[in-house]
Amino acid sequence: MKMRFKAAYFGLFALMALIAAPPMLERLPARADVTGLKLDGFVAHAQDRRRDDDDLSERDTFDQNYQLAPGASVRVSGINGAVTIETANTQTAEVHIVRTARTRADLEHHRVLVEQTAEGLYVHGESEHNSDGWRDREVRQRVTLKLPRQIDLQASGINGRTTVGEVDGPVRLSGINGRVDVAQARGYSEISGINGTLTMTITQLGERGVRVSGINGGVELRFAEALNADLHVNGINGSVSADVPNVVVQGRVNRNNFNAQIGTGGAPINVSGINGHVRLAPRS
Repeated sequence: MKMRFKAAYFGLFALMALIAAPPMLERLPARADVTGLKLDGFVAHAQDRRRDDDDLSERDTFDQNYQLAPGASVRVSGINGAVTIETANTQTAEVHIVRTARTRADLEHHRVLVEQTAEGLYVHGESEHNSDGWRDREVRQRVTLKLPRQIDLQASGINGRTTVGEVDGPVRLSGINGRVDVAQARGYSEISGINGTLTMTITQLGERGVRVSGINGGVELRFAEALNADLHVNGINGSVSADVPNVVVQGRVNRNNFNAQIGTGGAPINVSGINGHVRLAPRS
């Protein structure tokens, strides 16, 4: 009975991850000014039809720079394709988006919206559920962001691989249908609803620690410094290893209840609902 429940759970999870990142959410409007918002639109380049492996024959691009304050919020959601987030010691955010489709008419649908607000930057798909024929239009997107390191990053509803560079701030990722790699996160991090493997390096734990849940794939958390934390693991369909020094197991070890003190203990690391191995290791 338990095995049937687990199989149903992860099957439902994979389906929900796909639903969370539908290919029908992308919209970039023409430039418009709205109080408190700055909207920038795609400029179609009919002559630009360079193809990448996953590109369709028609293509357009969007490139725009924005200034962000330290600690600004950056949110990305509803992207039907890979998302790459690079970081540097800068206050400028560079947004590069590529969309491809079979026809120019299809590129009139599923655009991407870029909004700059007082809090930061929001890159997301715009729903077209009320427009005619939106389900029949296949439009693929790739989003590349070059951002300041000091940001508060959130990404959700991504139908593709997600790669994040070194972030000096919290990272929250959810509803991603693809592999996730995070080069660095500092402070509180929460990762959930990932249909793929997760690799993440944490340079410093905040008081709230790290929460990882609902991952349909292996999880590897790497730590850049001597670690003092309380580890809580449950609901793991795979092996658990802690290749960090000074680990003291508390109680019995099984898939439903695994607690340990790392170092002198401290911020919580909560890992649950993982269909794959879990590994805690020092950063190489």
